[in-house]
Amino acid sequence: MALSFDFSNMMAGTLPNGTGITEAQWLGAAERFAAAHAAVHARTGDLGFLTLATNEALLESSLAVAAKVKGKFDDVLLLGIGGSALGPIALRTALCPPRWNELTPAQRGGNPRLHVLDNVDPATIGATLARLDLSRTLVLVVSKSGGTVETMAQYLIVREALAQAVGEDQAKQHLVLVTDPKVGALRRIANDEGIPAVEIPANVGGRFSVLSPVGILPAALIGIDVRALLAGAAHVTSQAQNADLAKNLPGAFAVLQWLADREHGRPIQVLMPYADALRDLALWFVQLWAESLGKITPQGTSVGPTPLPALGATDQHSQVQLFMEGPQDKTVTFIAVKGREHEGRIPARHGDIPELGYLGGHSLGELIDIEQRATAGALAARGRFNATLSVDTVDAWHLGALMQLFALATAYAGELYGVNAFDQPGVELGKQFAYAMLGRAGSEQARAEWDALPKPDPRWAM
Repeated sequence: MALSFDFSNMMAGTLPNGTGITEAQWLGAAERFAAAHAAVHARTGDLGFLTLATNEALLESSLAVAAKVKGKFDDVLLLGIGGSALGPIALRTALCPPRWNELTPAQRGGNPRLHVLDNVDPATIGATLARLDLSRTLVLVVSKSGGTVETMAQYLIVREALAQAVGEDQAKQHLVLVTDPKVGALRRIANDEGIPAVEIPANVGGRFSVLSPVGILPAALIGIDVRALLAGAAHVTSQAQNADLAKNLPGAFAVLQWLADREHGRPIQVLMPYADALRDLALWFVQLWAESLGKITPQGTSVGPTPLPALGATDQHSQVQLFMEGPQDKTVTFIAVKGREHEGRIPARHGDIPELGYLGGHSLGELIDIEQRATAGALAARGRFNATLSVDTVDAWHLGALMQLFALATAYAGELYGVNAFDQPGVELGKQFAYAMLGRAGSEQARAEWDALPKPDPRWAM
């Protein structure tokens, strides 16, 4: 079990025409990284994601809930948004068989389906509730603050539907709240009504919370090996104790992307796994990277790379044209999966047709791996920065390792950019305007600011 990282195609000497990160830049960044590393690891007490993988008590809180409800529910309905939803979705996609929710109970090993409501579109919520048997559904309400407007709206609708389906008292047996240990509306509801609740540690932010009960509880409920998931993350955390840039994989990823952006004008950073199972990992990464690093520095400068998800080989037929011949403002990080060369054997047919005959005897696993390497080589031949993260297989251990790798890389990148990777002030104004228009108490100042905004100009409307 291991991760490997080949970034030759990011470096000068490999790329043509004098492009690429120079050895001097790489070596020069080592000192900057050492300071970033020290700053991150000095904050273990308040950066709770660093210790989630080894927090046995927190793990046991999720396993206890999963054991208590085992066999009682056919469906798990998770209410959340942002990190509260993207992480569980990525875990389900990567670690359950494809189309999990369409499988029979026997095919799922008796484990429930997992549905994630990650928005407040009334059509989606209405359709989801219409097809679920709520008497056989466990609802997870996931919000660290306990006041996230979208999640609270979901909760109120689903709580009412549960009450109508099974009665007010029985509805409480269908709810588990995942929230702050002490504060917030959900914690108050849990305490007042005796509804089971598990903790998101106070020092763990939403987008860094996938290895807390935010992700571990739903994963355990649907039969994912959560101990292996945490073991992979713990391995990466242990390896990352090394402040030597040449031996710290999350640090190398962060430094390469930072150098590509700041020194080489490549602020768009693509994550492109070559495995359908990792499609939603790329979407999870987008939130992690964007919300953590898109900030204004203390000096007043707006910084931050723009993450972009892609999927190989699918997006070779959509985005790769842009990557190859569009502006040279991107890096591409591939995730390759080893050991698939014998999977999906292609039959030998139509040997007299050149477009088909050569495929016989090869396999789909071989094809997708060759396409990844060919795309990397083609990009490099045109001076386009790219690197390849390789995993031995897609399993719980390797997914945990990948998630912790990206979480650590994000923390390091925040130090490199000179911003706080653990807040999100840029989303607060929109939240306050929404609260004001909905009439939430305490939003009077936001309402006044909203009312003072310029009104739409009829000259610019059609």
